[in-house]
Amino acid sequence: MSADPSTDSKRVLDPIERISEVLFGLIMVLTFTGALSVADAGRDDVRAMLIGALGCNLAWGIIDAVFYLMGCLAEKGAGLKMLRVVRRTDDPVKARRLLGDALPSVVASVLEPGELDSIHCRLQELPEPPRHTQLHKNDFKGAAGVCVLVFLSTFPVVIPFLFMHELSMAMRVSNAIAIAMLMSLGYAFGRMTGRRPWLVGLAMVILGFILVSLTIALGG
Repeated sequence: MSADPSTDSKRVLDPIERISEVLFGLIMVLTFTGALSVADAGRDDVRAMLIGALGCNLAWGIIDAVFYLMGCLAEKGAGLKMLRVVRRTDDPVKARRLLGDALPSVVASVLEPGELDSIHCRLQELPEPPRHTQLHKNDFKGAAGVCVLVFLSTFPVVIPFLFMHELSMAMRVSNAIAIAMLMSLGYAFGRMTGRRPWLVGLAMVILGFILVSLTIALGG
């Protein structure tokens, strides 16, 4: 907890956020390619699918970026509010409880009451924090990253439709690319969460196609 939580910026798009954004964009584009009928579709249908997929993911990338900035403001505002409350309280027991709630549970569990009291005193000695939170450069970088990841995740799946004239072959290649991307995302997620990467990769493929089927069935 710094003297000015409004300037705190977490790492721009941590690995979990990157996986989530790519997965979101991939699910969105698969709802377009999955709804395309190989038997009935013509080049005009393919063109409409490509425009729709690219436009939809661009729009959702912008929307998701706005939500990201709103989340940054909310997180900083909560930190600033907590800092003010901790600084103003003169009750050591309440201060320890507040600090324990603000710190990660593992860290809070190993701190002695005296150490929490020392942190409380040092926070009270800091300059007065600002009245309002602000967005900073890293926040806008993160928002831009969100938008770019959602949009770019469209291209690997739709590229076969751009260069292959035979629709059935383009669909097979597109599906193979989608499966490989889902497997890769699941593998990376498994490594980060300490689970078996290949099993998580397979589960991600199954989950991805379930989500796509539900989205198509519900008219998404």
